[in-house]
Amino acid sequence: MILAVVLALIAGASIGFIVSRLLAARPPATVESSTPASVDEVSSLLTSAVDHLEIGVVVANLSDRIVYRNSAARAFEGTHIGVLVDDQISSIIAEAGAGRSVARVVELQGPPKTWLAIGAEPTPGGGAVATIQDVSERVRIDAMRTDFVTNISHELKTPVGAVAVLAEALIEETEPEVIQRLADHLVEEAHRAVRTIDDLLKLSQIESTRPGDTVVNLASIVQTAVARGRAVDGGRGVEITAFDTDDDLLIRGDERQLTSAVGNLVENAVKYSQAGDVVQVRTRVDDKAVEVMVADQGIGIPSRDLDRVFERFYRVDKARSRETGGTGLGLSIVRHVATNHGGEVLVSSQEGEGSTFVLRLPVDLVIRAEEPVEEIDTAVAEVAEVEESRDRESGRS
Repeated sequence: MILAVVLALIAGASIGFIVSRLLAARPPATVESSTPASVDEVSSLLTSAVDHLEIGVVVANLSDRIVYRNSAARAFEGTHIGVLVDDQISSIIAEAGAGRSVARVVELQGPPKTWLAIGAEPTPGGGAVATIQDVSERVRIDAMRTDFVTNISHELKTPVGAVAVLAEALIEETEPEVIQRLADHLVEEAHRAVRTIDDLLKLSQIESTRPGDTVVNLASIVQTAVARGRAVDGGRGVEITAFDTDDDLLIRGDERQLTSAVGNLVENAVKYSQAGDVVQVRTRVDDKAVEVMVADQGIGIPSRDLDRVFERFYRVDKARSRETGGTGLGLSIVRHVATNHGGEVLVSSQEGEGSTFVLRLPVDLVIRAEEPVEEIDTAVAEVAEVEESRDRESGRS
């Protein structure tokens, strides 16, 4: 985070210095003509160029009075943030007017929380040029990177450390019952580490590759997800039902990614439900989108966590996640699958009353009945071939 902010400050200060030099420079002769450009022409061109910068530029005269703001800087006027920015600009322009370069990062609480890199350079003829750059996205990305490194270290250190301890205990143990118990724990922790690594590899693959463009039967995706949910339930008594699933609804997309996304939503719903609760899976198509909705009656999500549930390794209930064996990567995978297909994933929840997740994909992905018959026949054949192959593999296993 510090490196990104420093780079932003250097970039802002550099632009300020270049602008100050341009403002102080005498009008140059054009390359294509020996006729010198007029002061008004150069001033107009320079103003237009600075006005198109994404970074805010503020120019002050010898008396520290602001004489120019470009479009990006004027965008702050009349806002709550603008008042705070003006205070900072006045302060750094006064310092730059004394001949010192100034650079600082201002954190504004918002909402939304915002970070601005503000810098100022003295101009050769007196006065100062200040720059304003929104570095919020860089700060957030750096924070996510830091959190990711910390989280993955913790997630792998815990099971690997447990494996080492259990293995050491097995070496000197002679009681058969104790050996069996330690071996069971050893296998459990090893599987926990493998699940984390598998999910990381899956997430990395989804992030780095383009989704496939094959014919996918959405009903088949839902059925597979329901089966996964029942396996995760393990006989606890969570009821999983699928409604309004059109067996003929075909879409174009990546079958593996979509199976993973819907499967993760159903698994999460089951894991955070109690015995006797109901998990519902519904599909819906309208003029704008095709949706897969997964609703549960589980523990719900506090409102403060709704914006963060799709972050890697973020868990609402850490104790419950350890109990269910979750890696904290499932919803992040869902979000990336939705993005890869040009869609989005939405969530609504009430703590203690359950949650509803909606995987929303563009309606353009749906294969319409009015498409040429041969294309639909080919699409159905492709789906049938995939399902037949899956059945053969299942029979072999």
